[in-house]
Amino acid sequence: MNWISVCKVEEIAEEEPKAIEVENKKIGVFLINEQYYAIENVCPHAFALLTEGFIEDSTVECPLHEAIFDIPTGRLESGPGCRDLCTYPVRVEDHEIQIQL
Repeated sequence: MNWISVCKVEEIAEEEPKAIEVENKKIGVFLINEQYYAIENVCPHAFALLTEGFIEDSTVECPLHEAIFDIPTGRLESGPGCRDLCTYPVRVEDHEIQIQL
């Protein structure tokens, strides 16, 4: 699998994740405790971007129906999310965040 550069590290803060689209996939890139994570950005329950949700510790709450997901694992913690989220490997190279699909 190839690594794809998606943004610069400066574009992401712990309280401001980045919404990106790669190969027709909506992905959210999050910074949690100095680690970067890439997860599916659309809540599986109803179309809502998780990068617009409420972030607390290592979870994100869907802005529409309050489903809560663990960012590092994509696991559904509570609410009507229906299933876990897809996660993507992340690395940092030369101040660029790269993911694998």
